[in-house]
Amino acid sequence: MLVKGRKVTSRGEAMTAHYAFGQYEDDPIIKHRLLTRTTTTRGEPPLKKLQKKFTSFALEIEKDAENYGDCERLAKAFLQELTTFELPLLKSKAVVDANLREKENFEELKDDINRQILQAQDDIEDLKKQLEDSKIERHHKEECETIRKLIATQPPRSETQKVITELEREIALLEAENVAGSRTLELRKKQFALLLHVVDELQNTIEEEQKSLMEEMRIAIDEHKNGMEDAGGSSEAMAVD
Repeated sequence: MLVKGRKVTSRGEAMTAHYAFGQYEDDPIIKHRLLTRTTTTRGEPPLKKLQKKFTSFALEIEKDAENYGDCERLAKAFLQELTTFELPLLKSKAVVDANLREKENFEELKDDINRQILQAQDDIEDLKKQLEDSKIERHHKEECETIRKLIATQPPRSETQKVITELEREIALLEAENVAGSRTLELRKKQFALLLHVVDELQNTIEEEQKSLMEEMRIAIDEHKNGMEDAGGSSEAMAVD
């Protein structure tokens, strides 16, 4: 059988295999040649030789003549040819068994490789998760380091507490001042309201007094006029007299 295997070029590209027969026609041909041992074209095929030996032995037995020596000789030749024919078959069987064992080993190796591939994929996924967790943890550490540096730039807690206490004291003083200011403002409002009330009362009193004074002045003027008129009348009377 003319078979050309896969040829790999210098660039690692695989070429398509070429077969003298169809891919599915090779198996029966190979099986037939292995059974008949007609793998070469040199000499007579072993199966044909064995067939001739057996035919010669069978024909010699069927003869009626006393030919025990010839039968024994042909029997030995047939057995020898059978042994010669059987030996390659045993070798082929050993090769087949070895190939089967190799195939089983290959299948086990294939399963083992597949398991390793799956395990590697699982390990890769775990490593990816670990990488993500590491990134997150590193980010948190960087944030903590930034906060730590920021805290380091601040004054100590004792000083901060002292400043807070001072501010609270100032706030308390301001609140007290605010309360006192509110009370003073309320008192001033009341005093101002009282002052307005007094001014209003005083203004009313002044207006009333002014009115009374004006009334008195009017009455005095009227009385003065009346007195003048009375005095004028008396003078005219005296003149007439």
